[in-house]
Amino acid sequence: MPEETPQNGLSDNAACGLAYLTFIPAIIFLVVAPYNQSANVRFHSWQSIFLGVALVVVWVLNIILLFIPILGWLISIVLMLGLLILWILCVVKAFNGQRFMVPIIGALAAKQAGA
Repeated sequence: MPEETPQNGLSDNAACGLAYLTFIPAIIFLVVAPYNQSANVRFHSWQSIFLGVALVVVWVLNIILLFIPILGWLISIVLMLGLLILWILCVVKAFNGQRFMVPIIGALAAKQAGA
């Protein structure tokens, strides 16, 4: 019977999924070994950071759109729901060990992660 080696810390899949909670765990995973040595964890951490930046940009855009009655409100709701769905998709894929590349952001994250 083969002896199992004890595992310390989080699995790569758990670290990838947790990187999407906020930018704080993403930055921690980029700095702390052994997570910063995994290309997958680095990719999801960078994508999480870039997704957070995109969220801030859309949030500022939403503030402007809220001044436009009805049409601005509808666009604002669609943008925020779209980002929420995109974020949930990234989290689920990351926890399942899959790499989902968000358009534009995913390419930047892959380049930064060196993967």
